[in-house]
Amino acid sequence: MASDRVKGHLDGLLLAVIEQGPLHGYAVIEALQVRSGGSLALPTGTVYPALRRLEEAGWISGRWSTVDGRRRRTYRLTNAGQKALAAERDEWSAFAGAVGRVLGEVR
Repeated sequence: MASDRVKGHLDGLLLAVIEQGPLHGYAVIEALQVRSGGSLALPTGTVYPALRRLEEAGWISGRWSTVDGRRRRTYRLTNAGQKALAAERDEWSAFAGAVGRVLGEVR
């Protein structure tokens, strides 16, 4: 799936992945790919700027650590991020329902 298809939904996707527990940036990318069944293989150039934006918004907090001699920034969801994720889920549910009604869901 093209990365432009996730525009408008990227923040919610990242928050949902980080909700499971603290992850470093590359692990976030891997988790997105695994949880989407391989459909969301987003490039680092899309994910890392979004993580910085979410951190600046106060929705995630990052902390530097060194693992095997490599520096990593690990992110966790904040209380504000949990509220933002709940709002993203509500918005997605309403949007998906509306699109489903227009396109005609196949059952």
